[in-house]
Amino acid sequence: MRVLGINALFHDPAAALVVNGRVVAAAEEERFSRRKHGKRPVPFSAWETPDLAAAWCLAAGGIDAEALDAVAYSYDPALHLTPDELGVHDPWDHLRLTYAQHAPGFLAEALPGLDPDKVRFVPHHVAHAASAALAAPWKGSCAVLVLDGRGERHSHLAGVYRNGVLEVLASQQLPHSLGLLYEDATAHLGFLRSSDEFKVMALASYGKPRDADALRKSVHATGDGGFVTAGVDLSALAKARRPEEEWTAEHADLAAAVQLVTEEVLLDLARWLHETTGETRLALAGGVALNCVANTRLAAESGFDELWVQPAAGDAGTALGGALELSWAGGEPTGAFPGADLGRGWSDDEIESVLQTAGVAYRRSPDVAEEVAAALADNAIVAWFQGRSEFGPRALGHRSLLAHPGPAGNVERLNDVKGREQFRPVAPMVRIDRAREIFSRGPVPSPYMLFVHDVAPEWRDRIPAVVHVDGTARIQSVDPADEPVVARMLTAFERRTGLPVVVNTSLNTAGRPMVDSPRDALECFGSGPVDLLAIGPFVVHRRWSFAGAARD
Repeated sequence: MRVLGINALFHDPAAALVVNGRVVAAAEEERFSRRKHGKRPVPFSAWETPDLAAAWCLAAGGIDAEALDAVAYSYDPALHLTPDELGVHDPWDHLRLTYAQHAPGFLAEALPGLDPDKVRFVPHHVAHAASAALAAPWKGSCAVLVLDGRGERHSHLAGVYRNGVLEVLASQQLPHSLGLLYEDATAHLGFLRSSDEFKVMALASYGKPRDADALRKSVHATGDGGFVTAGVDLSALAKARRPEEEWTAEHADLAAAVQLVTEEVLLDLARWLHETTGETRLALAGGVALNCVANTRLAAESGFDELWVQPAAGDAGTALGGALELSWAGGEPTGAFPGADLGRGWSDDEIESVLQTAGVAYRRSPDVAEEVAAALADNAIVAWFQGRSEFGPRALGHRSLLAHPGPAGNVERLNDVKGREQFRPVAPMVRIDRAREIFSRGPVPSPYMLFVHDVAPEWRDRIPAVVHVDGTARIQSVDPADEPVVARMLTAFERRTGLPVVVNTSLNTAGRPMVDSPRDALECFGSGPVDLLAIGPFVVHRRWSFAGAARD
């Protein structure tokens, strides 16, 4: 069975291809269009479908659109309620309904040969749930929890998967939404709604949750698997910040309160689900599941023995979930998630052709892992471009900026390279065999940077660049079996420095999508003070002329 999944209606448009139960490809439209998040999440853009990502997924699978058995669209217009029925203010929401109803025609026009009758609508939160539970690394049943801004009429789903079939146990109807509350706080704090929520999470570590009691009066769980978020007046807690203004302690305190209360509601929901189902394993999805601070509390305090978060947990992941749901419904169970490297990749010859066209001086490295380790040990900043690109918002050793974790100033250096706020942390990648020696509380393995870990006190002064102000770090554990080149680089770096950790952040600049193609990599490398580009087996040094012959 050949199933193409599509996410399009709200934000982060994406496509995914599942063939005979196997995930073949998944990619976000932003990586092709170079528009951050693909589009803005407004009703007027709801007609846009991920045409480039969908066409690439089909090409990656060697499949023509006419050969597809089904297309999953992760929104069901039959479940749509009007803003008045939902109690929300959105006078243009009817456009979403219209565009969803016409999605089969839009997709058939974008993908010649596609029969629009093959497009099936999968409820938004069911697609989220499937993206986690049906791709989880375990076999058998599990509980599933979904929280985001909104779907057709809900903002939350709690249920259990048994034999690939979802039983919904609870759902929270709008206007109550933890995701929309966090979005409101993001906008109130001067950041971009439906884009910069992770900045609120980072800023929260600088504040004290002095407003938590006031916030709890309007935001709390109801004890029956649901919650309320009504009547929140953020202006009564902190003055709104304009984007160009500096943040203050008042803003950090509001971020801390919103973060804490969000964690508390999530814990209540997870504990209710654990008691109701008796399951020991929890799969988590939805945009709220990208809150790695909350995830760590869920892993430690919810009562579940195992917690798994799908790395593209936001709306992009519903493309994958929709395809998995239809595959299971068609009688083809899917295997465990194969890894986040589901996007585009290039052969050595293709990369070299781009380098030659660009006219940069480059050479083939005898051992790119060793050469990069040596450069990092000398405190160079390295742009690392290897293998297929990641599906989801995290750089996981395929499209990364790397640095030495020892000098504390490397946080500022990297934020300057990326052109972003200095309160933003960077993350450590660490070999899995060394992770528990340095990092605790969060689960290990942690290959997708979806949890925070406490940094051991004796290590904080050794790797200060990756230690956030609250003493935590969002780690990526590296298993040599899954990431052999990255693991060899980490081993070589430790041999030179005694440190099994390297700084890792996404290879992009502020407001731009993560680098995807060799051309993107060269543009990013040329735009900032990056010392070395390691692209496939080739290296480009900044000290070399950008015009000239290849080096021997």
